[in-house]
Amino acid sequence: MQKDTLVFDLIRQELERQRRGIELIASENFTSLQVMQAMGNVMTNKYAEGYPGRRYYAGCEIVDQTEQLAIDRLKQIFNIQYANVQPHSGAQANAAVALAVLQPGDNILGLDLSMGGHLTHGSAVNYSGKLYKPHFYGVTREGGVVDYEMLEAKAREVKPKLLICGASAYSRDWDYARIRQVADEVGALVMADIAHPAGLIAKKLLNDPFDHCHFVTSTTHKTLRGPRGGIIMMRNDFENPWGLKDVKGNIRMMSNLLDMAVFPGIQGGPLEHVIAAKAIAFGEILSDGFTAYANQIIKNSQSFATGLVDRGYQIVSGGTDNHLVLVDLRNKNITGKKAEQALVAADITANKNMVPYDDKSAFVTSGIRMGVPSITTRGMKEEHMSFIVDAIDRVLMNADDEKIIGEVRKNVNSFMEQFVLYPELG
Repeated sequence: MQKDTLVFDLIRQELERQRRGIELIASENFTSLQVMQAMGNVMTNKYAEGYPGRRYYAGCEIVDQTEQLAIDRLKQIFNIQYANVQPHSGAQANAAVALAVLQPGDNILGLDLSMGGHLTHGSAVNYSGKLYKPHFYGVTREGGVVDYEMLEAKAREVKPKLLICGASAYSRDWDYARIRQVADEVGALVMADIAHPAGLIAKKLLNDPFDHCHFVTSTTHKTLRGPRGGIIMMRNDFENPWGLKDVKGNIRMMSNLLDMAVFPGIQGGPLEHVIAAKAIAFGEILSDGFTAYANQIIKNSQSFATGLVDRGYQIVSGGTDNHLVLVDLRNKNITGKKAEQALVAADITANKNMVPYDDKSAFVTSGIRMGVPSITTRGMKEEHMSFIVDAIDRVLMNADDEKIIGEVRKNVNSFMEQFVLYPELG
């Protein structure tokens, strides 16, 4: 079989792009080499519909062990009773929870996408906004933090069957206990989507959602630093609220409903090679090295935020508790779209993002979202944040000057040479 040199050349180009630039996309990270190697293993050849010990195909004895190892390690990380490691993505994990607990047309309540929420929390262009009846809460206009009074009032008004907390562009911690209190009052189940801060929660650097939320979902990349994928978790299994029974007349536990929602509900065969990579990543998270890494994320993020504020940038909510910042650029007279384009030209990757109460469209935006997981993985510390802030500021204040942007790009490329990415790959 002839080697596909075209594709492998593109892979090499992508490696070089990642090496030479500053990666500030908050939802991205660099896996370890062993995580990447696991994703290219022979388990990709194995069909394994079902769950360990309960497969629809023969020959699953080995992948059963790998998947069970991933489950056991994930349970240990978060001190939980139930984990499903099969979802292909965080969006799939959220879809499975919804399928397990909702009927079409049921009310759901989540953080508005324009205020930092996620597509799967009720956006009109997503299944969550098409199959279910979405309602939203937001953040305060003044402080940019979750408006819990709005959340409570809306929950009492619409009585959602599922109350969703979590975000894709929110830099503060969550009051899960308060959310659960409201949910209990209105008869709602609570799902926490911790896709972004999961790695920080794993090391007890942020509030623990598990004691207050019925379901917790996450991606396995971002701050968990694993392969791209999803997970569903519960600290404690519980009897389903509807008393649903199986064919033998036994009441189905919530774990049964969730497993059935993933397979056969929304997915077929799980990606056992990716699950192997998840197992490796979960093992890394249990190490002391990951504890130091998670602590460094917080230090870098707060140092980065302080540097931006000192340069006159407005950070939504005024600062950060986690790995990201959302910057409102309106006082700098540049749109998020323009900022993203200028930064990319300087080999600094970030993404345009709407800010609360934005007066521009989602295709233009007034803000930009930036995060530090990737640069922390590459070994950066607080003292390196000033270089990055200076580079960002110089680009954004000279967004139409190709000469200055070119100079910044050279400085960025030179700066990144000290933080070698995957040296084993040559």
